[in-house]
Amino acid sequence: MSISNFEDLLQVAAQQPDPQRLLFVFAKKELPDEHVAAEAQSFQAGLGGALTPVVCVDKTLDALSNFSALVRESEQTGQHWDVVLVACLSGKNGIMPSASEADQGLKKMVGAVQTGAKLSQFIAFDRAGDPLQFA
Repeated sequence: MSISNFEDLLQVAAQQPDPQRLLFVFAKKELPDEHVAAEAQSFQAGLGGALTPVVCVDKTLDALSNFSALVRESEQTGQHWDVVLVACLSGKNGIMPSASEADQGLKKMVGAVQTGAKLSQFIAFDRAGDPLQFA
């Protein structure tokens, strides 16, 4: 099954043989300090820029209902975000991944966002819940 929206992601995660913990990194789009005029123009047009992580959290599937609920919960942090990156952390032998394993996964995700490396390994959604692809 292909994933074309957040609910598809939840459904695919629920179908896995081992329990899944979803990792979320919420990030805002920014124009890097060292930019040229063309980059600023592209950014103003909604293209380019850099992502800066602002909030990260892990959730089990039973703590998630839909994308709107996730957005409402994220708004309680007071942090503005433009993109949420998602990864699934699979359990083993029917055991849910631990909080420590989730923390390690979140640290790796934050590092990837900060360096801009391999962002295509994550599923990304904008604030409206539309999937995004990184060029």
